[in-house]
Amino acid sequence: MVSEERKNEILKELREAVIQYDEDKVVEWSNIAIKEGLDPFVATMDGLAAGMIEVGDLYNRKEYFVPELLMCSDALYAGLDILKPAIKESGRKPEAKGSIVLGVVEGDVHDIGKNLIKMMFEVAGWDVYDLGKDVPLDKFVEEQIRTDSDIVGLSALMTTSMVAMPEIVKKLREKNPKVRIMLGGAPITPEVVEKYGADGTAKSAGTAVDEAVKLIKMLREEEMKEKK
Repeated sequence: MVSEERKNEILKELREAVIQYDEDKVVEWSNIAIKEGLDPFVATMDGLAAGMIEVGDLYNRKEYFVPELLMCSDALYAGLDILKPAIKESGRKPEAKGSIVLGVVEGDVHDIGKNLIKMMFEVAGWDVYDLGKDVPLDKFVEEQIRTDSDIVGLSALMTTSMVAMPEIVKKLREKNPKVRIMLGGAPITPEVVEKYGADGTAKSAGTAVDEAVKLIKMLREEEMKEKK
């Protein structure tokens, strides 16, 4: 059993390696985590993912730019290649695991935020169906029906493209009243979410999974009430 002190050291090294986009170091410490008996799920969430959340903050503060983000992503995925199989072998099931359709709405090609959120969901063990950027409105509906996903995440960075969101929300609700819809992007506020008839938003990539889990739990509770 790894000591608390050693566990904290491994997690710190994993976080720092992702932030410094040091792929070799991420691989080295991911292997150390497994060899020394650290729970691979903890190593993934509190090590790799925590590092990527910090990278997202650095990007938002304009201290990191797209090239750094891409290199950090490569480092994170190098660690996931090692830790994901170990999570499966451990038999651990992530809590409230779900499925999500993600995409940047039509007319918008800014997908950095969406890609960060995609990573967080993948790290948490969700099934992610990524439609990419500049996605036609009906494609969100088609993909939700095809995958029967619990949540649809719509992203927009520009105010000119976010105006399409209410129409997508309406179309999704018509086809599946139970689907939960999250909105994301710089112009999105809780007021916009309410106005557009969606269910939630996340302040950052780091809180997106927690928000989605809350929405799924609410949905399950509603389903239980209906059955009574």
